[in-house]
Amino acid sequence: MAGCANHYAGYKHKPYTVRGVCYSPMSPREAVGYVEEGVASHYDESSLAFFPGRTAIGERQYSWSRSAAHKTLPLPCKVRVTNLRNGRSVVVRVNDRGPFVGERTLDVTTGVAQSLGFKNSGLCPVRIKVLSVGDGRWRIR
Repeated sequence: MAGCANHYAGYKHKPYTVRGVCYSPMSPREAVGYVEEGVASHYDESSLAFFPGRTAIGERQYSWSRSAAHKTLPLPCKVRVTNLRNGRSVVVRVNDRGPFVGERTLDVTTGVAQSLGFKNSGLCPVRIKVLSVGDGRWRIR
């Protein structure tokens, strides 16, 4: 993935390109309070239990991580994801880019999909609300 870094300071919101498509993430200030509805999927990271992958901001991604991927939110940020079918919601940390399949909005880890009640169906209509952007001294809400 273009633009990946091993470490980040502040926020990651610079434009990047995947498979010939250029994405322009929103700024941290415009992301706070942002609400979006779309389709969520979950990535099967079962093979990552002992050999974790890396996210777009260089963090290790384990199968039990409570995190997600989004194409245009600044990284990292915390969002509340609500399953529009059953009303369940969970707060997750967006620390990766994607999903780059069809019109999907969000990709969540298997544990998050299970908490939201769509692990077995694979896809789910969701509402995403950005609660905060950044970590530590960079955090804004």
